Amino acid sequence: MRIYWARLQDRLERLRANKLFETFVILVIVASALLIGAKTYEETSRFDQLINWLDLGVTLFFLFEIIVRMAAEKRFFDFFKKGWNIFDFVIVVASLVPINDSEMVLIARLLRVFRVLRLVSMVPELRMLLSALVKSIPRMGYVALLMFIIFYIYAAIGSFLFESIDPFLWGNITIAMLTLFRVATFEDWTDVMYDTMEVYPLSWVFYLTFIFLTAFIFLNMMIGIVLDVMQKESAAEQLESGEGEIAEIHWMREHMAAMSEQLQRIETALEQERMRNR
Repeated sequence: MRIYWARLQDRLERLRANKLFETFVILVIVASALLIGAKTYEETSRFDQLINWLDLGVTLFFLFEIIVRMAAEKRFFDFFKKGWNIFDFVIVVASLVPINDSEMVLIARLLRVFRVLRLVSMVPELRMLLSALVKSIPRMGYVALLMFIIFYIYAAIGSFLFESIDPFLWGNITIAMLTLFRVATFEDWTDVMYDTMEVYPLSWVFYLTFIFLTAFIFLNMMIGIVLDVMQKESAAEQLESGEGEIAEIHWMREHMAAMSEQLQRIETALEQERMRNR
């Protein structure tokens, strides 16, 4: 029985690692996304029965695929040691909620939307991007805090100076911060500036310094943090896979260290041999 199970696990492992199978899974995920989008058009209402059958087929295939991956593990609980496996498992289980029940139909449809996220777990490049984004959030938080301080200071100044000009945009500090957000996103910000310049001709300095700080400096700081984390994630991915320039450099360092230790042992042995000959 154990021999038969071991052979079955080997076959399931080969199936899981097969590139064609992975490609087919990605195509099914894309098809699932298209089915979800098709349900939003009224023209497809006459094909509801067909779409429901296709959705059932996608759900059963996802269930089969996750069972294959779980059964291919030498130890069952090793499957849940990887965060992406848990992510896929939760999405597949959530997709099993029946869509025909009128009370659960909205929840079931919402849960099926998240099946599109399985593309992230299937494509290594997307996994790296998402992982870099998540890991960069703590460092980006400090930049966001500094941005909030700048927004608050400028909003207070703008509210004091420009409230009498346009109370709708500068009536209080909260509204002023929303107006500054509009300025930072370049949404008709020149109209706001020209209105205040009619009373304060030098108010352009207020807007240009604010845009310089938020749109140029802080935005580039955010981009720099994400790029730095992405570079580290790419290096870690190359080390794990054993491919790429980083992996080659790591391999060369390990072999140089091994050769250095071996030379040190040879020198020690030669020195001991000389001492004996004396």
